[in-house]
Amino acid sequence: MDIENIGFETINLGHGSGGELTRNLLDKIIFKTFSNPYLDQKHDGSVVKIEGEIAISTDSFVITPIFFKGGNIGELAVHGTVNDVAMCGAIPKYLSLAFIVEEGLKVSEFIQIVQSVKKAADESGVLIITGDTKVVERGKGDKIFINTTGFGLVHPKANISVDTIKEGDKILVNGYIAQHGMAIMSEREGLNFESTIESDTTNLNFIVTELLDKFGDKIKLFRDPTRGGLGTVLHEIANDISKGIFLKEKYIPLEKQVAAACEMLGLDPMYVANEGVFLVIVDSSIELEVLALMKNHKKGENAAIIGEITSEHPNKVVMQSSIGGKRIVSPLVGEQLPRIC
Repeated sequence: MDIENIGFETINLGHGSGGELTRNLLDKIIFKTFSNPYLDQKHDGSVVKIEGEIAISTDSFVITPIFFKGGNIGELAVHGTVNDVAMCGAIPKYLSLAFIVEEGLKVSEFIQIVQSVKKAADESGVLIITGDTKVVERGKGDKIFINTTGFGLVHPKANISVDTIKEGDKILVNGYIAQHGMAIMSEREGLNFESTIESDTTNLNFIVTELLDKFGDKIKLFRDPTRGGLGTVLHEIANDISKGIFLKEKYIPLEKQVAAACEMLGLDPMYVANEGVFLVIVDSSIELEVLALMKNHKKGENAAIIGEITSEHPNKVVMQSSIGGKRIVSPLVGEQLPRIC
């Protein structure tokens, strides 16, 4: 997109007025980028035909900084909502997209974010079918906030529910944990350190669909450990099922740079945010087949079986450490790092 043809270099309050400036912003950037038969109607909403059970998820993204190693707020917004729909056992189809833009944001940055949204949506196989753009006064919005709502068809073989989980079921993760949180940490003012750590933000819907295609209702639960990290999500599951979870630390995938950065900053990687990680709880009869499928997928090359459901220590997560001892994995209290997604 040629910024010289846009006609303005920064976004101002007039672009949120609903008048000619708003129309210019929409026509020259939004509608031009996301053009499809639904959005091209330029209506207040879209009418789509969906047959069957649907999953809906909505999320708001307020990350700082808006550009970071491995991505930006635009693709993060798409991936986050696509993944939430997928975790319901659904196949994402459509997204609504709303921008709240702070006066003064450079048009070049806005275009970069919009184009990242488009690229992420295309790669995820979803269409942007409706949305909204608002502009707030300088100092009221921290550059840009994004809200997305995703819609998807529930997979015909899915039976995703904590009620299906039983003792002996296995817990797997698809790859390295704590990448996203540490990538953001490395960008924060006053916390910079030499690192090539990048956010793991990515779409997970295709690997989830493959798992459901092959294993159906032997897949008990999907969950993406974003804010609060793996430890917090596992603790929530243990409480929901009134059973215990037993983990082995040595099997939890953790990249060496991330481990070193966490140690240096006094952070536990079990509580650091992820954006390209999901855990799956499966019947023990298929654990090795599930692991093989995940490792054969580009979004699961570092997958591992990390633990199991147990009748011991109900409502608690216990982890056997790499050096042999055991510790309770408690839920995260407060925020290790705010404004992470």
